[in-house]
Amino acid sequence: MIETRYIEFDTKGDADVVDITPMVVSAVRSSGLADGILVVFVPGATGAVTTIEHEPGLVADMRRALERIAPEDEEYEHNARWGDGNGHSHIRASLLGPSLTVPVANGSLLLGRWQQIVFIDMDNRPRRRRLVLQIVGEPKSDR
Repeated sequence: MIETRYIEFDTKGDADVVDITPMVVSAVRSSGLADGILVVFVPGATGAVTTIEHEPGLVADMRRALERIAPEDEEYEHNARWGDGNGHSHIRASLLGPSLTVPVANGSLLLGRWQQIVFIDMDNRPRRRRLVLQIVGEPKSDR
């Protein structure tokens, strides 16, 4: 079984960290998948997906770490070429990556107790985001 679904949500930009776990869990449950894998994919070059403990302290730490790694006020060739001021956004997103794979067993995501799936909007403006969920595996049996 392979099923493709989408989730959509609004972001604030500027390293907005959005807990998408409830939306992803809902999509997996409604798919009827028993065992397999889920891939979450971000179409676009200024967003990333990862797992963290989604709590205010760690969210603030993540934002500070991203600022240290790719500071917004650095000179970026991308900004010089396109004038959109989001060179740092592209660098940050590429370092975290556009996809995440999570195992599924008995219809549940095998996440750790303090582990949530988050989308991080690295862009410098609010956006409407649409992520792709590809669910692959064996459907629940009727036995």
